[in-house]
This record gives sequence, C-alpha cells and structure tokens, in this order.
Amino acid sequence: RAMLGGCRRALPAALGRALRGRSAGQGGRAVITSWCPVGTAFDVKQQQQQPLRGGAAGRDTGLFGVPELSCPEGFQEAQDKALQESEQLVQKACSAPPGPETVMIFDQLSDSLCRVADLADFVKVAHPDFAFREAAEEACRNIGTVVEKLNTDVELCQSLRRLLADETIMSSLDPETRRVAELFMFDFEISGIHLDEEKRRKAVDLNVRILDLCNEFLIGTHIPNKIDKHVLPEHIRYNFTAEGNYLRVAGLHADCPDDLVREAAYKIFLHSNAQQLARLEELLASRNSLAQLVGYDTFAHRALQGTMAKNPETVRQFLEKLSEQLSKRTQKDFEMMTKMKMKLNPQNSMLMPWDHPYYSGVLRAERYNIDPGLYCPFFSLGACMEGLNSLFSQLLGISLYAEQTKRGEIWSEDVRKLAVVHETEGLLGYIYCDFFQRPDKPHQDCHFTVRGGRLKENGEYQLPVVVLMLSLPNSARGAPTLLSPGMMENLFHEMGHAMHSMLGRTRYQHVTGKR
Repeated sequence: RAMLGGCRRALPAALGRALRGRSAGQGGRAVITSWCPVGTAFDVKQQQQQPLRGGAAGRDTGLFGVPELSCPEGFQEAQDKALQESEQLVQKACSAPPGPETVMIFDQLSDSLCRVADLADFVKVAHPDFAFREAAEEACRNIGTVVEKLNTDVELCQSLRRLLADETIMSSLDPETRRVAELFMFDFEISGIHLDEEKRRKAVDLNVRILDLCNEFLIGTHIPNKIDKHVLPEHIRYNFTAEGNYLRVAGLHADCPDDLVREAAYKIFLHSNAQQLARLEELLASRNSLAQLVGYDTFAHRALQGTMAKNPETVRQFLEKLSEQLSKRTQKDFEMMTKMKMKLNPQNSMLMPWDHPYYSGVLRAERYNIDPGLYCPFFSLGACMEGLNSLFSQLLGISLYAEQTKRGEIWSEDVRKLAVVHETEGLLGYIYCDFFQRPDKPHQDCHFTVRGGRLKENGEYQLPVVVLMLSLPNSARGAPTLLSPGMMENLFHEMGHAMHSMLGRTRYQHVTGKR
C-alpha cells in the first residue's frame, strides 16, 4: 500500500490535472487509482491482489472485467446477450431509412459480435484452464456462424445497398463514414450475397468449416511433440522437459549453442503429423471451393481483393523482385555463417536449417565485438518497458502506468495490465501484457484485439483493450527477466501494434486497430 501511495505521488502534473478534472465531473469525489510506474511492475514480483475499495470483497470480476466471464459457463451468457442484441440491431437496420444512422447501426452490430468473438479468440488459445479454452472455442464458432449468415442476409444487404445507391445522401457523408459503408458492402460481396439461396447456404457451410479447420490446425501447431528419452543422447536430455520415459519438445531451441540440441528440437518439434496434413489439405480445398463458388479464380484472388496488393500476380512480382535484389546479400550471409560454423564445429561444418538463427546471432556478436553477457544486464524487461515509456512520452505525449487488477480479471498471476494515458486527452485504453512462458501457452509473439475503440451513441468513446503475448523465459530466483536483442525487437514490434490500437481513435469499430 505504501508503494502504491508513493507511485500516486509520482504521477506527472498533467495526469494529476486529468484526475482532478475527472473527479470534478463526479461531484468532487476523490479519485483513487492503482497506477504505478511501468518498469517496477515488470521487474518486481506482483503483490498479492487485494479487493479494491468500494468493491465486493470475495467476488470475482470476470476476465477483462467482463462480469459474465468469472467462470467458463459465462461465455454462453455473453454469447446469448450478444446474439440477442444483434437480432435487435438487424431489425433496426432493415427498417431504418437510408442515412448515416445505417452505418452506425451496422457498426454497432459488428461491435456487439466482435466484443465476444475477439475476446474468445484470445482465451481459446491462451487461457491455462481447459474449460475456459473449450467454452471460448465454442463461443467463437457460434458467433462466427452467425457472422457468416449475416454476410449472406439479403434483406440486411438491401438496407445498406439503398444507402450506397442514394447519391445525395452518400455525397453528404464524411469520408470515413462512406468508406466504412463500402467496406461493409465488400464483406457481403465476397461472401456470396449475389448467389441464389442454395448456394448462399453452401457458402455459409464452407465458411464455418474453414473456421473450424483453421482453429484445429492452429491448436495443432502449438502441441509439443514427445519422444522416448532413450532415443536422444543422455548429455542433451536435460534441455527438454521430462515426462516419465518421454521428453517433451515444445519449441525449436534456436538460440541454444549446442548444434545437436538444435537439430533434435528441429526434427522432433517439426516432425510430420498426419492429422495436421489432413487438416491442411481439407482447409486448402475448402478455401478453393469457397472462392470459386463466390466467383473468384482462387482463394488468393478473394483474399487480396480490396488490399494494397490487389491480386496474386502483384504479390508474386513483388516477391520475385525482392528475392532477386536480396540474392547476393543472402548468399554472402550464408557464406559467413558457414565459415563461422566451420570455425566453431569443424567436424560438422555443413550449415543446416536449424543453424541459421544461432549463427547469425554469433556473427552479430562478433561483428560488434560485444558479448551479450555484458549488455543483457542493462536490458531487464522493466528497463525495456521504461524505455518504451520514455519514447512514447517524448514522441506522443503518452505514458504507460501499471494498474492493479481485480480478482478474476486476469488469467495468470504474471499478467500485467497497463493504462495508456495521454497528457491532455487522458485515458486512451488498456494493454494486458502476457509475456511469460507457461505450460500449454503457444510459443508465439502476437497482438490480440479484445475490444475495439469506437465512438458510442451517447458521445463517449469506447476504450480499446488489447493483449500483447510474448514467450519470455521466467526469471530465476526472483531476479528480473533479461532480454536478448531478438526478444527486445519482438517486444517493440508488438508494442507498435498496441499503440496503433490505442491511437487510432476511429469513429467506427469496424476499422479500428489491427486484427
């Protein structure tokens, strides 16, 4: 408590003014925050959570503060509520006269479904509790099915078409509203709205099957492989997790200096899986069937329409030109890596697929004549977060503050919640940082949108909520986690996506942030 009090005293003057302004709007009540400096939150073990003043002691708030999600069964309740709201909005859209309100209703409809689907999309892959993951996966499937049906709803499409056909109304709309209206129509068109009823039903079925296959394939890519421990030499077994007579290989161990460990991890973790191949083949076939059903030559043509690339031919030309331009430089890099491996491992000097990440790192260390052990102590996770905070403050007038979470709000005790605060506009949104490895957590670095920002009907702005997921090693004996250059690069990259979501401040949820 004393630490939090000190943190509050350290808040900058601009934030103090923002808080005083907020309290004045509530009849002059004092505002108590649980914000503290961001670096401390990542380098110091989080304190045991206590019920916040004014809260209901002993009662969980639910994931991300969503009351229904205090238990897995809550996904059904959240889903039902979203579907009920969507039915009302569909009726409203179909009966409303064409105008800017049409676009607003469509965006409300998108938001009501995405608030559940986006959240569930994260929970189904990252929550440590299987019951939560299973409930979230079911919610994703159900919401996804409804979305595909709405994308082939002729009456709903006609309500939007009437707006787009009215030149007088369209010319009166601002550019953002016009663009969002066109994007909603684009979704109808690529989903097969022009087809007859039987073919539209087939398109929906194919889309739902594709969603299922994508989810099954994604889950399959994160499942570790096991091997009889006696297959591997005894001196490298300690690098992998032992489970009885088996060793569990959950990643590529790309940074390990032992060539044999990298080789074993590469061959075992990426070993061919008959079920995965079958899913992939069916997924590709289903995508092709869908594309041709709705009028495209290939799925690539459908996926690229409306993008900057526009068509597969442009993508192919870009990749060929890029490959041509980089060919000589790449060849030189490979020659340097081969020489380095020959120097370090003369008995086995041929460069193999599992060698590139490691030896490129060795070359960088040699080129800049610095041992990672000398600079890593300066790059604890907390120091890097403070560095990001300093950059955002100087460039954008934004500060990051760690906020104490309520019980049940987060899915793992090492998750941190950051409030993103602008020096004049106040609170912009929240970033949940799920940075550390744990069993059954995917080994990937990515950004998830949990709730998109938008201007609500009452004039308030719906604050965006995102998750940054990394796979950093857990620190030993309470010491801060130290980042390698690669880890730091990934952190900065993913934080860029988060800032995009925070700073977009779009009027419409349909075009906010990154998904």
